[in-house]
Amino acid sequence: MKLPSTFETLVQEAETLHLYNKLIKQVNKDFLLANIDLDFEDDILPSSLKHLLHEVIYKLIQEKFAEYLNLLYIVDVSEEKIKQLDGSDTLKLSEQVTFLVLQREWQKVWFKNYYRR
Repeated sequence: MKLPSTFETLVQEAETLHLYNKLIKQVNKDFLLANIDLDFEDDILPSSLKHLLHEVIYKLIQEKFAEYLNLLYIVDVSEEKIKQLDGSDTLKLSEQVTFLVLQREWQKVWFKNYYRR
């Protein structure tokens, strides 16, 4: 599996494979496991998903760093990928982390769908 390199590609691939709703459910599931009060509707627009997720991750980095780290652990975002990011600009960092979270969630959904067959 080749991971999508942009948010737009990720969403396009998820919609093409009819897995966008499963992606939303996976995000909701992992946020619940991380004790973060966030529950996206199944029909949320991709742009809204990206914006709201970015906002939540930004606030976690700024105000609840331990919960942020727990979320990364629960979602299983690669520590190496996180270390490669530039942390000097929190807004930009949170945007990049948002994509890494969605990318990892997409990977989980894709593998579950692929190996379910």
